Amino acid sequence: MNTTFLRTCCIAALLLILAACSPKPEFKNIDITGSSAFGKDFSLLDPDGKTRTLADFKGKVVVMFFGYTQCPDICPTTLTEMQQAMTLLGPQSDKVQVLFVTVDPVRDTAAILKQYVPAFDPRFLGLRPADEASLEKVTKDFKIYYKKVPGTSPGSYTMDHTAGSYAFDPEGHLRLYIKHAQGPETLAHDLKELLK
Repeated sequence: MNTTFLRTCCIAALLLILAACSPKPEFKNIDITGSSAFGKDFSLLDPDGKTRTLADFKGKVVVMFFGYTQCPDICPTTLTEMQQAMTLLGPQSDKVQVLFVTVDPVRDTAAILKQYVPAFDPRFLGLRPADEASLEKVTKDFKIYYKKVPGTSPGSYTMDHTAGSYAFDPEGHLRLYIKHAQGPETLAHDLKELLK
């Protein structure tokens, strides 16, 4: 028997055994690994007008949250929890990219996103769709609900929107749906699992 073939078979068998022995991550949030129901990528503008896609963040865990800067509760709470989770991660936090995607691009201009989002953590990045069609596409791809709720004046409206976040692993695979208000410890735990 060919020794090269035999050696190749032994290596393949060893890799299969090692893969079978690898512990499955124990996420505290919803594991959506392998789901084809959610978005795989995006094309959005950063505050400097540069188009960003998931490939720009390869090698990092990406946490993606949809909201708007005038949100009175869910958005600042989520961004604060994410900042606290980054603190809990310590040096590992440099391998995590938090993205805040606005569902209110009319009011959330590039200048506002550039000021608001990094106020929670300088590494956080605000993204916005180029136009209404881009907003509809990304929210449809990620199954994000959003709806304008009229206020007392034309500019005082609020936005109802999905409160959860998504997390991609360093290879760019969508892995988690993160429920709102889980606390920074739970978020940090799951991010550590993704960083393994």
